This record gives sequence, C-alpha cells and structure tokens, in this order.
Amino acid sequence: MTRRYLSAKTCCFTGHRPEKLPWRNNEKDPRCVLLKKRIYDVSNALYHSGINHFICGMALGCDTYFCEAVITLRDDFGDVTLEAAIPCEGQYSGWTPQQKERYFYLVSQCDDQTVLQSRWTPECMLERNKYMVDASSVLFAVYNGSRGGTMHTINYAKKSGREIVIINPDSSSGRPEGIMPSRSF
Repeated sequence: MTRRYLSAKTCCFTGHRPEKLPWRNNEKDPRCVLLKKRIYDVSNALYHSGINHFICGMALGCDTYFCEAVITLRDDFGDVTLEAAIPCEGQYSGWTPQQKERYFYLVSQCDDQTVLQSRWTPECMLERNKYMVDASSVLFAVYNGSRGGTMHTINYAKKSGREIVIINPDSSSGRPEGIMPSRSF
C-alpha cells in the first residue's frame, strides 16, 4: 500500500451508523439536515486550516454524509482529494439495493480507493479504522458518547497523538464540541 498523501494535510472520519442516530434512516429529519450542514462546515474549516486530503470508511450513516460533504467541498475547491478506505471487498453485503447504489456512486466519486482486505473478518473494520488514523493528522468524528467502533477509533486516535474534532449528533449546537487547542474554527 503506497500513501501518496501527506498525513499532515489529511483528515479521516468516523461516525455512527443510522441505528445510533436519533432519526435512524430518515435523512429528511431536520436534525439530520443540520448534522449534514455541520459536517460540511467543519470539513470546510479543516480545508481552510490546511487539510486537503480526506479519508472516509464508506459505512452507512455518518460516513455517507461525510463522503457527500467532501465531494461538495471538492467541487468548491479543486485541490481537495477524497479516499475511500474500504475494509473489505463486499463491504456492502446485506445492504438494500438503494444503499448499494449510493455506495457504488460515492466510491466512484473518490479520487483513490484503498481496499484493506479481500474478505470480511471480525477485525476488518478495526484495521480500516487504524489505517485511516495512521494516515492522518486529524480525526473528525460524529460521536454521541456511546460504545462501539466510533469510540474505539477516537481512543486509538488519542493514543496516537492525533488532533480530534468531535460533533455530537444529538446536540443542537452548531459548533464542534471537541477541538484540540491547536485548531480553531
């Protein structure tokens, strides 16, 4: 695996899947619309602070929102690149036809795709998350405090000394809640 991007200018993303979000799959819910705007706004602020490469794990829910926000950001600023960090071939197995269609479209819009394993294993999602953090200087997370993969990724990023930006999907505040002191938005 060759990294063509400088980790100092790279941000990876982690966030909850629909079942951990208050609106579940209803993306028309005003809270979801607000969260998507907040994700774009933070991504835009990160870009203006020197980040121009973004890595997304391509899961359902917040990963999808992040991927779409960065595609819009790339349309706004031509030097933005987006990498799909795919944990294993067939990541989408078990998804609905609509979810698969959206996934394939988003992957096709990425500038680079990194597939970490040829088949699913119990560790493949953790390996994908480690890859993303190791390749980045900043972790951007949508996190509500619950246990799971997002929490583990945040903890790994803390241990790895990465800057971390956290927004809570349950918060009505428009500002990120956990910004390391060296960045201000």
